[in-house]
Amino acid sequence: MAENAKRNNKHLLKRMSRQWQLYVLLMIPLAFALLFKYGAMIGLVAAFQDYKVVKGFWDSKWVGFEVFRKIFSMKNFGLAVRNTLLLNLLTLLFNFPMPIILALLLNEVKNVVYKKVTQTLLYLPHFLSFVIIGAIAYQMFGVNSGVVNNLIEHLGGQRIPFLQEDMHWLFTYVLVNVWQSMGWGSIIYLAAIAGVNPELYEAATIDGANRFHKIIYVTLPCIKSTAVTLLIMNLGKVMGGSFESVYALRNAATTEFTTTIPVLIYQFGIMGGKFSESTAMGLFQSVVGVVLVLVSDFAAKKLGEEGLI
Repeated sequence: MAENAKRNNKHLLKRMSRQWQLYVLLMIPLAFALLFKYGAMIGLVAAFQDYKVVKGFWDSKWVGFEVFRKIFSMKNFGLAVRNTLLLNLLTLLFNFPMPIILALLLNEVKNVVYKKVTQTLLYLPHFLSFVIIGAIAYQMFGVNSGVVNNLIEHLGGQRIPFLQEDMHWLFTYVLVNVWQSMGWGSIIYLAAIAGVNPELYEAATIDGANRFHKIIYVTLPCIKSTAVTLLIMNLGKVMGGSFESVYALRNAATTEFTTTIPVLIYQFGIMGGKFSESTAMGLFQSVVGVVLVLVSDFAAKKLGEEGLI
């Protein structure tokens, strides 16, 4: 056994020596990840300190879990946790199936030119900053001069405060997020659909299956593992990922759902200079996200699907 291990090590070193250029190139993104992803984690110690910028990490006073007790007792923190979960779960509920449906529809389009134009138009919002998307949303859904409200009034209806009333704002927020991300998400599912064995469709045709039956009994089962993997990854974002979208759409008239953990982190850390509190909130957010990923990965494996870990 020792001889086999030694032989395998020699074979590995020989193969690495033949492809050393690839390993050198790999060192660049690896160094980037180590420096900016893992190296930055030293800042997490601020969550356990009464951190002062002038003293730095090493000279600031250690307070243990006192910062966490402080933020958990804040009135706005419970509201922020509720809003963060509510916004992200609603977005996940509607945003998760939409790329699948969109990919299935695009896969059935036979006109190549029409398909490419449609794909381009649907992918475009992904590359727009949410600041721009927020401005577009106010132009579309503004209560006084929004395009949608102008159309509603022209048809004889009453103007709807899409962005000026809390419940309407919640609906508009989810709608805008789904519109912004569904086109990009469909790319992954289209790639998975392209990998389905054509012989399965031929066999289904011989058995008398129509297009709908092929989608239900061939396409969807073949892309199930892709959907499970993306669902697990999206569940890890349930406690975060709502800062840009919330901040771009919030206003003074709608305050019920716009206080989220990322918004509090920005207010405490960037605007208020309370780095210990903002770091503790960020660490809490990350830990919950990791736990959700591990639990969903474990559940997926129990159900017979391939997990991430």
